[in-house]
Amino acid sequence: MKVKDMTFKEGQEFKIRIKPKDDCERFSINIGHDSENIALHFNPRFDDSVIVCNSMSGGSWGDEHCDGNLCFSRGEESKFYITFNHEEFVIKLPDGSTTVFPNRLGDVKYKYFEVYGDARIVGIKIK
Repeated sequence: MKVKDMTFKEGQEFKIRIKPKDDCERFSINIGHDSENIALHFNPRFDDSVIVCNSMSGGSWGDEHCDGNLCFSRGEESKFYITFNHEEFVIKLPDGSTTVFPNRLGDVKYKYFEVYGDARIVGIKIK
């Protein structure tokens, strides 16, 4: 699913509920300006038991950041809360812990959102 004119601003909270399929290998949540300029690529990989975060600028990926706290499971609905400022994204995971990823694009407003992979969106809310 892609949304191209959503406004997500610095200081707002983006809440997303996702249910990975029972056989899900990975899915991603992308937030940015478009498909070639992604400020946050949040990519849980179940087969590797890791969450990979990255960014893309002008179609080129940056260096991956890995977090071994894969605290949710295939087939179970999970909630993520994402906030950001010009320096970093903070992602609150379903167990209440957080992972932090730098805001490499450095902007304070993004309008592009995409969920890709073997998961379905149950709900989204920005407040």
